[in-house]
Amino acid sequence: MKILYLTSLLLLFSFWVHGQEKEVLTSKNGHEIEQFKLYPNPAFNDVVYITTKNNDTKYITVYDVLGEVVLTDRITNNSLNISQLVPGVYVLQVTERQKSMTRKLVVK
Repeated sequence: MKILYLTSLLLLFSFWVHGQEKEVLTSKNGHEIEQFKLYPNPAFNDVVYITTKNNDTKYITVYDVLGEVVLTDRITNNSLNISQLVPGVYVLQVTERQKSMTRKLVVK
């Protein structure tokens, strides 16, 4: 009985530890934008900020949950106007210097 109880505890602990591991998103081919930051996320205002190491011109495409393009923009600074987006979950694709990043954006 003790062995069964100990085995169950060990199994539950291993599942709990595995569930706590942080998923690391890395690109092996080097096509991701360095030092990419998107904030605030979730967004409460009409503007989100996108910063990168180079802070070069960025081409932005925003998709809704159905995969339809709801916003495209080209920004030369670090602010993106999202005032036309209704509250929801979106996928934001940022391209800078032929490198791309895709992130989830929540608009409240």
